[in-house]
Amino acid sequence: MNNNFVYIGVGSNINPEYNIPKSFQLLQEYITIKNISPIFITPPLGSIKEQPLFANCVIEAMLKDEIYTPIEFKFCVLRKIESEMKRIRTENKYSPRTIDLDILLFKDEIINNCEITIPDPDIYDRNFLFAGLLYLNPSLVIYPENKPLINIYYRYEIERLRIDCHFTIKLWKEFLNEY
Repeated sequence: MNNNFVYIGVGSNINPEYNIPKSFQLLQEYITIKNISPIFITPPLGSIKEQPLFANCVIEAMLKDEIYTPIEFKFCVLRKIESEMKRIRTENKYSPRTIDLDILLFKDEIINNCEITIPDPDIYDRNFLFAGLLYLNPSLVIYPENKPLINIYYRYEIERLRIDCHFTIKLWKEFLNEY
């Protein structure tokens, strides 16, 4: 595998049909999008239940520039794009958002400090992230499991995930030149 790859979790529950493609457009200054998982529609997490459903996906990409460390990529690229897209961070990390961009995997890095954890531990806690990575690369081996995703898929209820086929196809057409 090329060691210049990044997997990014993308989510939105405020006008996602506009905000997710917009985030992809802004990301393309820094990455080349290689593949996009299906869009998974999920209920909000946390205590704020009276909010719209989330549209989530995972993108597989190559960094255009090798100068970024994972922390720089998180704060100088992803957070900058979230800010440009009017993402409002509140005390409640599960509040509605225009866009949420998270590094799931960054090259072959393993980091665990107060600023960033890579691989993102949510990969194993959120069916939609696991399913997105499984779709993109079933043979991917991620720390700390150190087994191909296809070998541990049975732990997840991915068959219960709802996919928005229309939105997925729209993104594939626009960003992967499919069809």
